[in-house]
Amino acid sequence: MLACLTIASALASVRVRQGAHTMRAGAPARARAAASMGDYDFTLLLDCDGVIAETERDVHRPSFNEAFKLKGIDTEWDVETYGKLLEVGGGKERMKAHWDEVGWPSAYATADEATRWGLCQELHTKKTELFMERINKGDVPFRPRVLATIDDALTHGLDVAVCSTSNEQAVAAIVAKMGPARASKIRIFAGDAVAKKKPAPDIYLLAAEALGTNTNRCIVIEDTNIGLRAAKAAKMACMITKSIYSQGEDFSQADAVYNDLSFIDLDVLQEYVDANHAKHLFGVA
Repeated sequence: MLACLTIASALASVRVRQGAHTMRAGAPARARAAASMGDYDFTLLLDCDGVIAETERDVHRPSFNEAFKLKGIDTEWDVETYGKLLEVGGGKERMKAHWDEVGWPSAYATADEATRWGLCQELHTKKTELFMERINKGDVPFRPRVLATIDDALTHGLDVAVCSTSNEQAVAAIVAKMGPARASKIRIFAGDAVAKKKPAPDIYLLAAEALGTNTNRCIVIEDTNIGLRAAKAAKMACMITKSIYSQGEDFSQADAVYNDLSFIDLDVLQEYVDANHAKHLFGVA
């Protein structure tokens, strides 16, 4: 009986604190008084495209289209088409899924799977080069309070990592735009670092293992349903910040859903981590 009451009390306490932040609006919660390193106990994992910056529609998509054009392939992804293709994790996988559905370019109509996959690899390499040129030439459209949240986490000694299905070079180019002080402290887990991409949990499990942390002490910031499914399959807390392409997706499994990080601070993140940890600890997840 005492054990049951203890579990119920712990979960109730977490839910009350979680609910307070879910309902609130206005300015971010104030930092803890006399906050110092060690006040927080979690690892911050962020998806890249759509979470750190809005790059899918206006940087990735035109880079794919230019790669197709340079190869002489009559394929052009409009905004709507690309939005649907984002349900497939990984650029190479995205191209394959598209052509499997609509038909392969004429020169590859009768090619075997290895040849077709080789085309996807070739195009993805060129697309990554074009993407990086675009990123390096211009400003990265960082989303609201992303850099401030990363700064807060690093200041308090928390591990921060970016976990993405995008090519590692492309992710590194975006992280580099944050400035060397931040970039030098942020781990990157991306691209083909794992065989199974989101919605499989592999990239998040790899990050937790590499960083030496329990999955229940991680919080993931994602913007898509496949990213959410990956995070929850890894038993991590997951907060959604909706992006341009993900407004209508199903986020019912998320610990929280926001438009962006404008009203989020480390206290809020810690409480979602605590709630998720309690659920798994007491076997009620």
